[in-house]
Formats: sequence, structure tokens, C-alpha cells
Amino acid sequence: MPEDIQNLSQLLQQLARLSEGRDRIYLREILQAVGDRSFAPILLLVGLILFSPLSGIPGIPTVMGILTLLVSVQMLMMRRHLWLPEWLLKKSFAAPSFHRALYWLQRPAALIDRWLRPRLPVLVQRGGTYLTAILCTAIAAALPAMEILPFSATIAGLALTVFGLALVAQDGLIELFALALTALIAGLATLAWI
Repeated sequence: MPEDIQNLSQLLQQLARLSEGRDRIYLREILQAVGDRSFAPILLLVGLILFSPLSGIPGIPTVMGILTLLVSVQMLMMRRHLWLPEWLLKKSFAAPSFHRALYWLQRPAALIDRWLRPRLPVLVQRGGTYLTAILCTAIAAALPAMEILPFSATIAGLALTVFGLALVAQDGLIELFALALTALIAGLATLAWI
């Protein structure tokens, strides 16, 4: 049974243990490591993948967009467990690249974790969670368009990471920052379509 993830460093440590000494790591294994009841850590994980250098790999933003869409819609439906199609669970990453991306994120994660604490609960509970799910759905819809602009999905990854952090740490102030990033993503998506 995965431990409850309460900050970014815990998520990275759990995933680093999973990827050690492996050639490939499958999405199914990653989700099992973070727990299928925890939508917030999964949203955080998707954001981290997009925020890392992995977002420059063709197809990753679209796959992560589909995963984000599935997570956010199920959040809106108030499901207790995450369901994903088998074809998506079979997607894999090169474990060494995944492990390097996790290592690259360790120092910023420790810095970010110092700032997280429960604040402004109205933004991260009940109605706030619905708003987060709606905005994450919009980000997911924009991700395929971001394949056109190299590394523009990195900003979407940052927003999803911040939304995930806000939900994991129950920090409404962080949620406000995520809302500002979402506005930036809307502008980038518009540029990609022009």
C-alpha cells in the first residue's frame, strides 16, 4: 500500500525507488506507486512529467493530456478510484531518463516543500476541487496544440504541478498561483492555434 503523499519530495522519493535498476517503467507501475485513490498525486505526477525535460519528447504532451483529461473528468464525477484504459496503462518510459528527470527535480522540490502548508481551505476543498478539475480539463484540451510549440507544454506542466501541490498540501494560496499560470497557458494555446 503506497504511503500518503503530502509533498513533492515524498512523491519524487517514491518514484525514484520504483525506477532504480530498471530499463523501462510503465504507467501502470507509476500509478500503483502513488495509489489509485489519490487523484491529487497523479495530477502532480503528470505535471512533473510535463515540467521535466521529458516534455520535449514528441507525443508525451498528448499522452499526458489524455491522462489529465481522464483524471479531471473523474474528479468532476466524484469517483473514488481512478480508472484508466489498458492501452494507456501499457505506456512506458525509459527508466534512466525518468530517474534523471526525478533527480533534476529534487532540489527545487525541497525548496517548494518549505512553502507548502494548509491555507485558504475553501479553494482546495469541495467547490475549489471542482474548479481545479474544470481548469485541468481545459489544460488537457490545450496540450495537443502545445506539441506544435517545442517545450510549451512545460508551462502546462508547471500549472498542473502547482494544482497537484495545492490539492496534496491543501494550500489554497498555491491554488491561486495555479490559476494565474492557467491564464498564461490559455494565451500560449491561442498562439499555437494562430
